[in-house]
Formats: sequence, structure tokens, C-alpha cells
Amino acid sequence: MAIKMEVVKRDFPLRAPFSITGHTFYTQHVVWVYLRDGENEGRGEASGVYYLGDTQDTMVDQLRGIESAVESGASRADIQKLLPPGGARNALDCAMWDLECKREGVRIWELLGLSPEPLTTVATIGIGTDAEMAARAREYAEFSKLKVKLDADAPLAKLRAIREARPDADIVIDVNQGWSREILIDALPELVDLQIAMVEQPLPRGEDDDLVGVDSPIPLGADESLLHLGEYAEIAPLYDVINIKLDKCGGLTEGLEMAKQAVSDGKQVMVGNMTGTSLSMAPSYVVGQYCQFVDIDGPILLERDIEHGLQYQPGGVVAPPPAELWG
Repeated sequence: MAIKMEVVKRDFPLRAPFSITGHTFYTQHVVWVYLRDGENEGRGEASGVYYLGDTQDTMVDQLRGIESAVESGASRADIQKLLPPGGARNALDCAMWDLECKREGVRIWELLGLSPEPLTTVATIGIGTDAEMAARAREYAEFSKLKVKLDADAPLAKLRAIREARPDADIVIDVNQGWSREILIDALPELVDLQIAMVEQPLPRGEDDDLVGVDSPIPLGADESLLHLGEYAEIAPLYDVINIKLDKCGGLTEGLEMAKQAVSDGKQVMVGNMTGTSLSMAPSYVVGQYCQFVDIDGPILLERDIEHGLQYQPGGVVAPPPAELWG
């Protein structure tokens, strides 16, 4: 059955400016892919990877460059070769999974032989003043798990304020490449005292070898340093936790391969997101079935999510996505 592909840019304002090391975001600019066969429609969303130069325009150009191949019947396996890892392939790959589910009249769980379990997501706190970050931690009182963005500007003071505001919370921190080896080593004793569960991406991408010899009592996670399977063999041995983002690796197909590889290697696994609507979080929910750390809170950062969005329940528990949304 012939397929038609449509690529659309969509913009979703954030509820408030969101800051991480080196960047502040105000609006999430995404790309949607629609695949239609006359009877069924599959959808996928991508935010892209801003630090690799992904933009709406570059993703649209990549997708339109293979439009004829897709409409001529290119498969999921084909697009792994036609497009590099990144946002464009992610949106298309996820749309293909969704279309297959619609054509077969089954949920994604049946296609993959999984029994979905509810996931508990973190709520993410962007960088601000001590008082601002503590206030946001209190606003997220219904979330049992928090992810705290930090840079090198008085990070421990900010963490102390958050811990005082939320003594009950499980907390992971995400430095987004903002520390040096020395800052990490100096911070570790207090991070232990503050009961931090994981430190994500402490060092800049490319400086991962500086972790050799660091005896961390807290698991260290790779995000920007490990984008896709092609980087796994070199980088994974340096980390305890592998953060899989579908925008980085180029879709659910490779994301599942990465998750299974990490589990096989005895690594802990995290599923993350580049912010986006529930259409982006839904396929990430599938990867989340393999994960100890779950970060699919993108929609709560937006002014408004899309119809049939994920439901965030007390504690941060998220039920499986409905069929009307995706998969």
C-alpha cells in the first residue's frame, strides 16, 4: 500500500524559561512526521539535538531528501542507513512504528512482546538561584523523583537548598558537561551526604577519559558523551549509567538496541528526552521498560501538551500512552 509522507514544523512555548549549562530555552521547536497509507496514519516527533546543530530546518531538509525513498517503500531497516542518528531519523522511525501498529491493529507492546509497566518519571528543575530552585522543588511536591540541572556556579549550595526543601525526594543531578574532573572529585563527599542517586554527564564530551581513576560512590551517567550505538563500545565502559534519548540515537529502533546492549553489559539505563510533547515521550516510554532512571517529563515543561497526552499521576507515575496518542 502506497505511503505519503508529510513533514510539519510545530512550536510549543515553555511554561517558563528553562536553563541548563550554557543554554536557556523558551520555546520547543519540533518536527512532526506523518505517514499515511489512505487508511492509517502514523506520527512521530523530534526536537533534534541542539548541540549537534539540529534545527527544524535541517531536520526538514534531511527528511525531504529521502521522501521519495520512503514513499517508494523504504523500511525501518533502510532508514537506519539513509539517515544519520539524530532528530530527523527519530521522527521518521517513530512514525513508522506507529503506522505499523495502526496497520496491524495491535499495540506496540504486542509487536515487541513486552508487558508494559507504569513508569515513575523525574521532574526536572532548571538552573536558577538557590531560592528559585528550592521553590520549584516544592512546586513539584507530587513528584517523588527530581532531576536537578547544575553548572559550576555554586552547585552544592543549590543542592543543599533543594534537599532542605524536599528531604523526601530521590534526586539525580545533571551537569550537562559543566564540571571538570577536579570539581567532580571535590563535590563527591557532599553529594553522598545529600543522598544524590546519580550524576549525569559531569564532564565535557570528549574528556571522558578524565574519569579514569575517579572512584565515585555515586553512579556516573553518560548523556552527551554517548549519542548512539557507534559510540557505545568506546564510551560505555567509563560510565555506570547510559542515558538513551531517541533524538540522539535516531529513533526507537536503535534506542531499543542500545537498551538491550546496556542491560546485557550490566549497566544501569536511563531514558531521557530533549523536551517535547507526549508524542515524543510515548516511544521513549517503550525504552523506559528497560530503565532504572526515567526522564519523560517534557510535557510538564510546556504551556500546553497535545490531545491524548500522557497522564502524570501522584508520585510522578506515568501510565502507558493511549493508542490515540501513539503506538
